[in-house]
Amino acid sequence: MKTTIRLIVLLLLALRVSAQDHVFVETESFENKGGWVIDQQSFVVIGSSYLMAHGMGRPVKDATTTVRFPKKGKYQIWVRTKDWAPFPKGPGKFQVALNGKPLNTVFGESGSDTWKWYYGGETDIQSEQVTMALHDLTGFNGRCDAILFTNAPKFTPPDGAEALTAFRNKQLNLTGKTADAGQFDLVVVGGGIAGTCAAISAARLGLKVALIQDRPVLGGNNSSEIRVHLRGDVDKNHYPKLGRIVREMDNGDPGNGHPEGKEYGDDRKIAIVKGERNITLFLNTHVHKVEKEGDRIVAVVGRDIATNAETRFRGTYFSDCTGDGTVGHLAGAQYRFGRESKAETGESLASEKADDFTLGTSNLWASLERDTVSSFPETPWAIQFSDEYHIDEARADWQWETGFGNFNTITDAEKIRDHNLRAIFGNWSYLKNNKQAKYGKRELAWVAYIGGKRESRRLIGDHILNQMDIQEGKQHPDGTVTATWTIDLHFPDERNKKYFEGQEFFAGTKHIKVAPYTIPYRCLYSKNISNLFMAGRNISTTHVAFGSTRVMRTCGMMGEVVGMAAYLSKKHNTTPRGVYQTHLPELMAIIKDEPTASIKP
Repeated sequence: MKTTIRLIVLLLLALRVSAQDHVFVETESFENKGGWVIDQQSFVVIGSSYLMAHGMGRPVKDATTTVRFPKKGKYQIWVRTKDWAPFPKGPGKFQVALNGKPLNTVFGESGSDTWKWYYGGETDIQSEQVTMALHDLTGFNGRCDAILFTNAPKFTPPDGAEALTAFRNKQLNLTGKTADAGQFDLVVVGGGIAGTCAAISAARLGLKVALIQDRPVLGGNNSSEIRVHLRGDVDKNHYPKLGRIVREMDNGDPGNGHPEGKEYGDDRKIAIVKGERNITLFLNTHVHKVEKEGDRIVAVVGRDIATNAETRFRGTYFSDCTGDGTVGHLAGAQYRFGRESKAETGESLASEKADDFTLGTSNLWASLERDTVSSFPETPWAIQFSDEYHIDEARADWQWETGFGNFNTITDAEKIRDHNLRAIFGNWSYLKNNKQAKYGKRELAWVAYIGGKRESRRLIGDHILNQMDIQEGKQHPDGTVTATWTIDLHFPDERNKKYFEGQEFFAGTKHIKVAPYTIPYRCLYSKNISNLFMAGRNISTTHVAFGSTRVMRTCGMMGEVVGMAAYLSKKHNTTPRGVYQTHLPELMAIIKDEPTASIKP
């Protein structure tokens, strides 16, 4: 009898479990984003993109989508969000509306700056198709990751990183659902200036190339999303051929933070890439997984930042042009993060002790003069300014920078961006409300919500470029890219540090001039991953040398060299290191544009 009862109980429990329905909605997949924007910068931390109401103090249009339910009935609602600037409650308030009716709960004002699920109450779903909206209440960067409907009254969605990732993947049916993009000679991950130039260089030499970028535009820091102008010279080359592709990418010099995004040439960059028959371009794709055989990468997997569809890219060679060294890190490549000590490198400009100090991340902004006076709200949740200290500027330049070892530029990317926003909005509120004669008719025209990073991981190659290489002008046999930028190492501005010690957001620097010098090819491939190139700010240098190599025209020329080296790697069925060991004269001949160079696409 007891056995029979136990079986009945188990059967009832099984039926109860099978009757549970979860309807999981990723906000970045909303059909109509309205005025909300997709932020993917913290994917490595929260395992997802999310939507953000970036209205610069003006509420944005609703994001809307259609939600389909397996059956009618009562559902519990959970919303995954955070209060990004609690004081004690922050400004990022929003509501969720179903068929035009807002839920009673206001989200984004919990007082907690941790991502987690918040209960939104119970709703009675009377139709198998419902219109859902995110309704912004402030315009100050409210954010929402996901929304869950469940008809299991006692179910609480997981918040732990591993459990949430497993739950998310299950609900999105991602397990085993990876599309195959095909086999490529070279897979370039990262569509900044370095990656775009690498892809074009390789494609024009006949390689089949995949160019993968995690945003809707190319150019990285030189795109309309971030708006940093190009620096470094291409006309002082030892090898004039290098820099030709960089010139194609160059849209003149609109400066930093220009209020007109078209000045950075997004459309033209994409048109150039799409005009290359050997390049397949994949925008909005964040690479988060690497597949290896021994010390070789065989494939990378990327997730669409809006639809969450996953794609697998197989390749013979790979180039990490992500800036963060993402592919190298996932593959187990050796890398360095932060500053080396003087004892380790022998550099006079090195730190006394090794540490995690890195150059920071900038979020630029600009205002424009209008015909009428406008207002801007008080911002008690932002950084507070005073007559004694404020920044009396109508447009940002490079100095607006957060990092400096206080934040990790990869894992704290969201915190860094948010700290920058608190500085921007706090300072602008002060200017608008205390300097009305000067700023009364000005309004914020643009504020970057994507952070422009300077430094994170540096992948280790067969040579680590250092201060002595640069200042002594060493002539390495594999010297390729000619670099001209100063050793430009940022640090917190002293006055800013006085008022905001440990929370600095404004930088200073001391430019140390250098004569044009060349970067060895051995800095452009991984020491321990046999088929991995790198180009951009993540190449093999010390922290000090990085201060000179990191500017974008220089990084673009690195990409050009990587494309040439990938061509020779395929031609001779060798590795990036094999090109240096066995085919260096041929590589240098191509770089020098010598007529004897054997190029057969």
